[in-house]
Formats: sequence, C-alpha cells, structure tokens
Amino acid sequence: MASTSPPITTTTIAKLKQGSLLWCYGFKEACCLHRVVILCYRSRDLLIRTGQCSLFNGFIFLGSVSILKLFLFPMLQWLLPDQCPHIVYEEVCRYGVILSLYSSLRKLLIQLIYLLWFYPLYVFSVILSSIWYNDVAKHGFVAMGKDKPPAAVMTGEKEASITQTGSDKPAGLGGIMIGIGEQVYSALLLSFFFLEVIATGFIPYAGKALNFLLLSWMYAYYCFEYKWNLSGVTLDRRLDFFESNWAFFAGFGSPCVLAIFFFPPLESYAVMATLFPLFVLTATGSDADNLVTSPRKQWLGAGLGRVPIFCGADTVSMKVLSFLPLRQQLHNQGEKAL
Repeated sequence: MASTSPPITTTTIAKLKQGSLLWCYGFKEACCLHRVVILCYRSRDLLIRTGQCSLFNGFIFLGSVSILKLFLFPMLQWLLPDQCPHIVYEEVCRYGVILSLYSSLRKLLIQLIYLLWFYPLYVFSVILSSIWYNDVAKHGFVAMGKDKPPAAVMTGEKEASITQTGSDKPAGLGGIMIGIGEQVYSALLLSFFFLEVIATGFIPYAGKALNFLLLSWMYAYYCFEYKWNLSGVTLDRRLDFFESNWAFFAGFGSPCVLAIFFFPPLESYAVMATLFPLFVLTATGSDADNLVTSPRKQWLGAGLGRVPIFCGADTVSMKVLSFLPLRQQLHNQGEKAL
C-alpha cells in the first residue's frame, strides 16, 4: 500500500507565505542603501568614518589582496616556474632539482608576504574596524534625528514607562554590573555561535545551505546589535525579538552573505569589512520593530513562532559562565538592584 503524505493545511500555506514575505522585507531593508547616502549627507562625521572604513578595508586591504592575486602570484610563477621553459635546461630539469628549489622558494616568498604584510594588516583592520563600526552606528543615530530608536515592540506595552527612558536596565551599580554581565555573555554567545557556523560548512550535502542561513542570521544580528546597544535594550529582549522574527532577519542578512559567500577567506573578509558599515547604517535606519508586526500582514496568521537559533551557543555559554566567579557576583548585584 502506497504511503500518503500529510495534507498541506491552510495554516501551513499561510505560514509559508508569511515567512516568505518577511524574508523579502528583510532583504529589501538591507538593500536600502540610499539611507547611507542620506545619513552621510546629514552628518559630516559619519561621512568621514564611513570613508575611512571604505578607504582602509576597500582600497588598502582589498587592493593589496588584488595585487597579490593578479600580479605578484603570476610574477613569482613566471620567475620561479614549476616546469622548465627552455630546452637548454632539459637535462637539469629532468632531475627536478631546480624545479623543486623554485617551488620551495616561491612558497617561502608567499608565506613571507602573508606574514609580514597581510596578517598584520588583517589584525590592524579588525581593531580599527571595531572602533569605526561603533562610531558609524553612533553618528548614524545622530543623523537620524532622534536620541533613541523606538523599542515598544521589543519591550512590550506594559513597560512603556521604561521604553520612554530608552533603557530597561536598572540605574546605578546594579545596571552597570548587569551591563558587564551582558557584554561577557554576549561575547561568549556570539563566539560559540560563530563556531557553529564554521562547523556547518563541513556537513555533507545540506552543509552549504545551512551555513548560508546561519551566516545570514549572524550578520543580521551584528548589524542590529549596534542599534540595540545604543537604545539600551537588554540582551534577553533582543534575543527574544530576533528569534521570534527569524524570517525577517534571515532575509536582512542574506545580501551581506551573498557579497562574500563565494570568495576565499581573505577576500571575503576584505569585502565584508568594506560593506559592513553600509549594512549597519541600513539597520540603524530600519524601523524593523514596526515592520515585522505591521497590520497589513495580520491576514497571514498569528505568527511563525520562535526558532531557538542561539540555543546551542546559549547552552555552552552558560556552562562556561558557571565556572566563572563573575557570574555569581553579577547575579547578586542584579538582585540587589532589583
């Protein structure tokens, strides 16, 4: 007897439509690069910081990689060939001594180029970009013409008084300690999630697709994290909002990943470091809180449900934090403040 597959219900179709629509909205929001032009026009400081990111990562870093691939590698291959180009040296080349020496010398020179130029340049880029990205987000906030972004959707109507202040953290030492704890936990969470992203790349068949999806979520979270940090939204609320609107953020992160997915690691970092400030600004200017819950999508159903994207990374992070004395101190300070 042939097995019958379960019928596709109206609810399933509605959820598929809702997920597809939210994904398209997220993709569209990420591609609204005209916001970058408008914000840079409003703020000279923002224009300078964005220009510095593009100049260093795009012109110096990516330009160096291009010179290496297009000119230095072919030149070294011509000067130190793998095959003997002249008939005169056929007898010597027959033993492969010179060719082996050429190959070893060429590899040594390439490693020296990476060691003396690209690796220090990469470290320098990571440090500078981390500072510049934060400045880009801050200047973008100022250029938006408002001190704090709306957070009503993330904090809930019952905490409207907290939302009006722009932060849902307690004041004083308790708030500081909670903030430190959130930063430590957030760093661990994203680090372990990044390891998950790398691990999925080794899964046969479905690994590439899963890796693309996780990368999209990761870059979307990075882009919106600056906005949420500046608005004072606590980590648990932003994670809940992110996982509850996973389709939107998967769409938002897709253009980021498409720009780097098919490049080798060094080139992909250079491209991402150049484009990332632009996506940070599109996230800063995005009204995602209202977009994902707008009334025109109510016909699609009550919602897609929450997907525990960071569940694995959260479990490992909490396990690591359990060995740190800082966790109990933060917990005690938080209870006192509350």
